[in-house]
Amino acid sequence: MAAKSTKKGNKVPEGATVVATNRQARRDFEILDTFEAGLVLKGSEVKSLREAKVQLAESYANIYQNEAWIHSLHIVQYSHSGAAMGHDPGRTKKLLLKRSEIDKLSPRLDAERLTLVPLMIYFVKGKAKVEIALARGKKHHDRRADIAERDADREARREFSRNLRERN
Repeated sequence: MAAKSTKKGNKVPEGATVVATNRQARRDFEILDTFEAGLVLKGSEVKSLREAKVQLAESYANIYQNEAWIHSLHIVQYSHSGAAMGHDPGRTKKLLLKRSEIDKLSPRLDAERLTLVPLMIYFVKGKAKVEIALARGKKHHDRRADIAERDADREARREFSRNLRERN
């Protein structure tokens, strides 16, 4: 499946509809590897996701008893459901990963002190998917270096475009 890129460098599968992105994760973490996982959701949660009523910023994932779970993923109650038909907005949701992926992730999480961070939620062929990343937290000086690098790139692009305009 071919992938197209969003503005921030996230790869989105062809034909996918992005629901939410976690922009803060790329700022606070060094992304080492990414995985696509399915989500086990209730009907009202899927309907809320289609309305983009989700908060991804404070969420994280972990592996417990050889199963992957996502915590603090807040999906707001569906607007047209009653109290009896709704769902708990803060419940822990199961991630659907292949056994080989879980076996690959689990030892790295423990040994290298890494974390699983959700980067974005999207729909592919009607199925809700979440892109999770194996990530390492950045130190304060790492963030400053990233900002300085971004500013230098921006200034170089400005100078390049300024030179092009002067030539024409």
